Amino acid sequence: MCRHLAYLGPPVPLGEVLNAPPHGLYRQSWAPRRQRYGTVNADGFGVGWYADGDPVPARYRHAVPIWGDESYADLARVVRSGAVLAAVRDATVAGADGQAAAAPFAAGRWLFSHNGAVPGWPHSLAPLVRTVPAEELLSLQARCDSAFLWALVLHRLRTGDDAARAVGDTVLEVARAAPGARLNFLLTDGEAITATAWGDTLWYLADPDPGEVDVASRPYSAMPRRTVVASEPYDDDPLWTEVPDRTLLTADRTDILLTPLKEPSTWPSSN
Repeated sequence: MCRHLAYLGPPVPLGEVLNAPPHGLYRQSWAPRRQRYGTVNADGFGVGWYADGDPVPARYRHAVPIWGDESYADLARVVRSGAVLAAVRDATVAGADGQAAAAPFAAGRWLFSHNGAVPGWPHSLAPLVRTVPAEELLSLQARCDSAFLWALVLHRLRTGDDAARAVGDTVLEVARAAPGARLNFLLTDGEAITATAWGDTLWYLADPDPGEVDVASRPYSAMPRRTVVASEPYDDDPLWTEVPDRTLLTADRTDILLTPLKEPSTWPSSN
């Protein structure tokens, strides 16, 4: 299992989102409060962020625990961004992929993370291999379930699906192939967040940032907002809202939309 978080809002130091909150992602690496599977997330971490004027994100990933990386501490203090996706990793099974298996995964303007596990991996998803071109499979940098799930989502994006359809259809496809899979996804292009709650916790926080505006001169709807989507709340702000299981979330800096996902058990048999 893992813990992950996506942030859209006014540019802030990475550490303000990931380290400073009392129960932030940094602390969740050793003391998550709502993690249902696993106990610590010390098998690596990653941070992806967007710089002004550049649609392609930067990443910093490592195969060590986030608390043991002094270079990350420096980055978190000085790098500022208004769009961030980060994760701390608890490997489901042992592997030699190291840093390559740490989210966020990336391609072009996209960042992706998976919180969960696929039972029976890799055999359970073998039928889905044929849905991805061979050259894309051979380009995978890691052999873990999350990397393959990213390949499925990315192929849909490259063939024209929008983010919501690519993420939602992939979850349903995988859930049917591997019943019991836990498939909490986070996807962002720096402008919007697409996420799923499927088998584990997901929360969101959306509120105005009063320090950035003159409230008296601008309507509430025009106020810049902070949107955070995360495995669990990073503080005790009462505005945190839990996303129901089996739900697709789409969000930007001003709006949140929740859409129920269809249960695989309701699908007609393919036999």
